[in-house]
Amino acid sequence: MDMPRTPRRPTPGQRALAEALARGEAALGDGIQKLPASVYIDPVRFEAEQRSIFDRLPHLLAPSALLPRNGEAVAHDGYGTPLILSRDQDGKAHVFANVCRHRGTRLIDSHDVAPAKRIVCPYHAWAYKPDGQLTGMPRADCFPDFDKDAHGLKEFPSVEAGGLIWWAKDDAADFSDAVALGPDLDAFGLGDLHLYRRRTHDVAANWKLFVDAFLESYHVQRLHAATIATFFADGITTADTIGIHQRAAVGREAYLSEIDRDDWSQLRKAVTFTYQLFPASVIIVSPDYVNLLVGMPQGVDQTLIEDFMLIPEAPATNEAEAHWQKSWDLLDGGTFSAEDFYAAALCHKGLASGQIEEVILGKLENGIADFHRKIEEAL
Repeated sequence: MDMPRTPRRPTPGQRALAEALARGEAALGDGIQKLPASVYIDPVRFEAEQRSIFDRLPHLLAPSALLPRNGEAVAHDGYGTPLILSRDQDGKAHVFANVCRHRGTRLIDSHDVAPAKRIVCPYHAWAYKPDGQLTGMPRADCFPDFDKDAHGLKEFPSVEAGGLIWWAKDDAADFSDAVALGPDLDAFGLGDLHLYRRRTHDVAANWKLFVDAFLESYHVQRLHAATIATFFADGITTADTIGIHQRAAVGREAYLSEIDRDDWSQLRKAVTFTYQLFPASVIIVSPDYVNLLVGMPQGVDQTLIEDFMLIPEAPATNEAEAHWQKSWDLLDGGTFSAEDFYAAALCHKGLASGQIEEVILGKLENGIADFHRKIEEAL
């Protein structure tokens, strides 16, 4: 007999942001701040960020929902290192180098998730379990005294927490801030959601311009006038941090004052929570679904952004499919692609012209200033 599920509730931090919204307390900066325009367009600066941030710190790969079943695997190349993301038969997620230990052959060449009870090299058919163990070698007699146990797939440090899978190149990487996000994301049931759609966008902009767009509310009434502007108002935003990561809430003050703020379903209808996962990913929580945007720098002027849309369960009817498709089209094809990513590309094009030396940040853009301070600390 199935036990009844305990109703989800907001974490103390989530509720505190909602309370601040209900009191009308907007997260505003103290005044004008400035950034050098060069932080977005200098290739030397970009290489320093790669060495000090992306080669050293944990960053996001995918939601747990990308691998919903045991014994599955998928290739991932977005960070410039050939990776395999797999889930073994016991349900543990792993991140391996997508390279055979025999002659270096790429093992999986598809970015579509596939069953992988064995990962078999297409060249000489060396076979690995989804936990990385080398299990099969044709003509093993040709490799006398070979230690198979010492030649499993190269594994990178990784953590699965709160319905997200993180990885790092550096064996000394500290995943504690990623784990600290877990209770907040568990409150949304992120690990139990179904992956409805995923799409990778190739954006002609520096990775920080993508992140900046989700750290301020100043643009919403202007850039998103034709899509989501009616749901939000200037400045009605509260924010704090979970370790190195930023958490923000946008809500309707009048509605919040009338509802039970411990009722999670009511609160989620009234408040949009967003999370900036350092260094380059963003979570946007809508009332009944979640978008996860994973930014992967390719060059000083190019960023791949993978959008994952997570919903409560797979659509079971044509009406449900139409509902989720409409939401996907609104955000992925409209708000994100045609507006946020397009604006980031326009910003990069203007900055790259060299016509301004500084970027000006107003009181509604304080989150951007905090983000760039964290980058400076990491450098």
